[in-house]
Amino acid sequence: MSSPTLTAVADLARLPGVADSVTAAREACTALRWHEALRRRTPEAAAESRVRGAAASALLEGAEPAGSAGSVDLVRDLVRGAVDWGERGQDPVWRVLAGVVRATAATERVGSTQLRSPAQVLASLHTAATGDLLPMSQVGRPRRAGEDSLEWTELGPAPGLEEMRARLDLVHELVAAVASAGAPTLLVAAVVHAELLVVRPFVLGNGVVARALERVVLRAGGLDPTGVAVPEVGHADRAGSEYRGAVGAYASGGPDGVRLWLTHCAEAAERAAAEGGRIADAVRAGRLTSA
Repeated sequence: MSSPTLTAVADLARLPGVADSVTAAREACTALRWHEALRRRTPEAAAESRVRGAAASALLEGAEPAGSAGSVDLVRDLVRGAVDWGERGQDPVWRVLAGVVRATAATERVGSTQLRSPAQVLASLHTAATGDLLPMSQVGRPRRAGEDSLEWTELGPAPGLEEMRARLDLVHELVAAVASAGAPTLLVAAVVHAELLVVRPFVLGNGVVARALERVVLRAGGLDPTGVAVPEVGHADRAGSEYRGAVGAYASGGPDGVRLWLTHCAEAAERAAAEGGRIADAVRAGRLTSA
């Protein structure tokens, strides 16, 4: 599948420094792919990647429960059913954390075939992220007339419905093209991630969905076919300060801002691969939970 939109995204590699950053990220992900531990134990490592990814995404969402000694251990226990939510499930922070965990876990079930129906993928990720946070009438669908999103207000007001729908259509087009031969996976992942944050198509949960979708695109597009890299950790470096700054630069609309966001995403993919390497090392050494 080729389109002017996909070509325009591919052309972003011509911005200064972007091509080199993308190449470095691709080399890091290739090295991870051939890690010895992933010859037979990829599912175990990929499951741990989702645990660590959910913990990092929750941090970026400001959903770290007070008094939790280790968010990764907490998320791991939540995933395996060892945490009794009880009354904690009514706490807003815990409910957001649960949504992040569900959305990240849901990425396992999304492959290139599912991405041919991008609106359904976004709906499923949003449902996982916000099923306990919004009225059911607002879950799994974009904003409608009279609805607004108050997330990421530092980027300015969320675009109106006409602009939102047009830009969301472009996101759908890019996501559907992920499996195409020659599709620039990292650039597509970066652009759809940023567009969801800037456009804020949902009343709530845009950041969680954006990061989950990026994880899916990187895997389904072949940059990280094992799903062991942890892109959320890449963005959470320095408590996410660079992540937020780079999103703000992208939102400015200028080429320098777009370049800054793309290089941030490429560098985040390198860090994601490094974290995946640590997971693979821990799997090989039999010390996964203490890594």
